[in-house]
Amino acid sequence: MTQLIDKIQFEDLAACDPKDVTQRTQALYDEKKGCYLIKIWNSTYEVIPGHCSIRPQGKGHRTYRDYLYLFILHYLMHGKNISLSGQWVSEKDLVGGAAFFRGPHTLPTQVLAQAFGQDLSAFLAAGKRLGGKPLSMADAAFVFEITPQIPVAVLLWLGDEEFESQSKLLFDKTIDRHLALDIIYALAVEVCHAF
Repeated sequence: MTQLIDKIQFEDLAACDPKDVTQRTQALYDEKKGCYLIKIWNSTYEVIPGHCSIRPQGKGHRTYRDYLYLFILHYLMHGKNISLSGQWVSEKDLVGGAAFFRGPHTLPTQVLAQAFGQDLSAFLAAGKRLGGKPLSMADAAFVFEITPQIPVAVLLWLGDEEFESQSKLLFDKTIDRHLALDIIYALAVEVCHAF
């Protein structure tokens, strides 16, 4: 079992109807093994609620404090089969986001600005390495398909003599229909630290 995820969350997933979960999330369910297979950020993960286990098939992403695994578990339980809005929003545009995403829940986008604010080629290389698709925003940007229903855009503005470098994450407007704000925060931290 992962450190951040309580056993009861696996029990909650085990209580879900696998047919419903697979229809909502495009995951597959192996009845014999009692496990879900779900593609997250270009890697397939195996989730076995009965063993309190989440693990990648193959390399997968190295998770930051188990935040990716927390996201996977909650997405399986709460993800919806809905179309994207096609409208990018910041975390503060979400219902309750302006109050929630501050203080300890401020997205750590400064790590991206510090790492890449003077090195566009390194940002471009990192975005490509992580499977991002270029996006025409900021000085450089990528969109990552975490799941087909949950894309995340990472934007970078280079610094100069007048302005500090800046980075920002954007989400499809529907993200809060899939996930609670704390799980969106966990996903955002994971994206920032994956770079």
